[in-house]
Amino acid sequence: MTRGAGRRRLLILGGTSEGRALADAVETALGETYEAVTALAGATRAPAPTAGTVRTGGFGGPEGLAAFLRDRAIDCLVDATHPFAARISAHARMACDATGTARLLLLRPAWPRHRDDDWIEVADMAAARDAVAARGGRVFLTTGVKDLAAFSDLPDCRFLVRLVEAPKKPPPLDNHDLVVARGPFAEADEIALMRAQGVDLLVSKASGGDSTHAKIAAARRLGMPVVMVRRPPAEAGPRVATVDAALEWLTAQAASP
Repeated sequence: MTRGAGRRRLLILGGTSEGRALADAVETALGETYEAVTALAGATRAPAPTAGTVRTGGFGGPEGLAAFLRDRAIDCLVDATHPFAARISAHARMACDATGTARLLLLRPAWPRHRDDDWIEVADMAAARDAVAARGGRVFLTTGVKDLAAFSDLPDCRFLVRLVEAPKKPPPLDNHDLVVARGPFAEADEIALMRAQGVDLLVSKASGGDSTHAKIAAARRLGMPVVMVRRPPAEAGPRVATVDAALEWLTAQAASP
């Protein structure tokens, strides 16, 4: 859509299903009010399609992001990054504070713990590594490529690694099999995969969302323990859990002086 006179400028920090859904919703419902740009970090070589303008690559820290907000006359920023993307969320807060840009955090709800879940909750990847070392066996790693190195010194474990796309370099694991697949996943398929691969233990971040919850439900059905890495604390400031609520916030921002 071409830019119309008087439209406000919105920056979406994306890379998540919520970010894509928000970009779609803004174009459909608020296209006469907002001109949106979605920023992607560039970690995925072939990201899912996103409506509107897409910018790929970092900003150069909070100072670089602040400069972008000023140069592009951004009115509002919605941080729809992954719940574990703590650094960019901190940079967004600092940049918006420095420029006076309205900021909203669109944060998906965490998965609730079911009474039948067998979760080993840990604070970080180092603690997850220790929990895996204590149990051993066939371990299903679903934490993303950046966190695989935490498990590189466990040669006695047999890993099943799932990534969105094939890595540029082989995973730093002595004994592993690789599955390349992009969610959403179905519970029945996750059960079949875990059974076929002889998985004893699942390792997951407490990411929340519907796209990958099936693995948690599958582990519950199979009576399988899950090493669950807790989320980092969310940044302070206005926060919503749904795209609809983010649209309401944007509508209110557009109506304010």
